[in-house]
Amino acid sequence: MVNKRNMTMVGMADMNLVKDPGALTTLGLGSCVGIALYDPGSKIAALAHCMLPEAAQIQKNSNAAKFVDTAIVQLVKDMEKLGALRRRIVAKLAGGAQMFAFDSSNESLRIGDRNVDAAMRVLKQMGIPVVSSDVRENYGRTVELFAADGSLVIKTIGKGVKTI
Repeated sequence: MVNKRNMTMVGMADMNLVKDPGALTTLGLGSCVGIALYDPGSKIAALAHCMLPEAAQIQKNSNAAKFVDTAIVQLVKDMEKLGALRRRIVAKLAGGAQMFAFDSSNESLRIGDRNVDAAMRVLKQMGIPVVSSDVRENYGRTVELFAADGSLVIKTIGKGVKTI
């Protein structure tokens, strides 16, 4: 059981990692995507709260955690430095919602979808399987990732709590 002292907050455009018995949480995933990585062998958990799909499309892109593509690469490097093995790492995704009703044919307004698509693409390129997800839809999420077992608890207003 993780107590509040072992819970590390991950802000928007932020990322962090912990070892067992630690846990990570991020609040208010709307169109942002939460990328949870876990190595069951070393019990290392990593979480990123990414706002945009690709760093190359933005001029001010020095914050790797802000972008899906750079955050995943950095998290994997950081996990490996702590003893994780890439071949054991698995991913879970949450968020990537379409929070407002827009003309969905306008690609630039579909940030949530683009974030989820980018995460799936980069994880596939890196050979990291997505074992579970709770993405898209039209509602926000708060998540908690536990290093003891890699469980990702997803809390949503009006939709309850579930663990993936």
